[in-house]
Amino acid sequence: VQLVESGGDLVQPGGSLTLSCTVSGFTFSSADMNWFRQVPGKGRELVAGIRAFSGRTNYAASVRGRFTISRDDEKSMIFLQMNGLEPEDTAIYFCNALGQYGYWGQGTQVTVSS
Repeated sequence: VQLVESGGDLVQPGGSLTLSCTVSGFTFSSADMNWFRQVPGKGRELVAGIRAFSGRTNYAASVRGRFTISRDDEKSMIFLQMNGLEPEDTAIYFCNALGQYGYWGQGTQVTVSS
């Protein structure tokens, strides 16, 4: 099983980024997928999730209205479109399959700073 994130970068406040995660090694189309983030000294925080089949989404209150999670089952990928980025969004972002006890990527760094 592999989850590989990409797209992290340094961006100015108010800017946008799109993170991608490519998945292999299990049946992606039937897996609930998530994005988490973590800052040093704190636990991982669920940012957004997208359900298999229904495509239903959920978001942390801090990102609702600014971030959008999506999935492409044909390509076994998920995405996180991040708009209106704030310094508080600075973190390592992790792709996750099947929740906390599932599978994780290695993370991609997002830094929001002027």
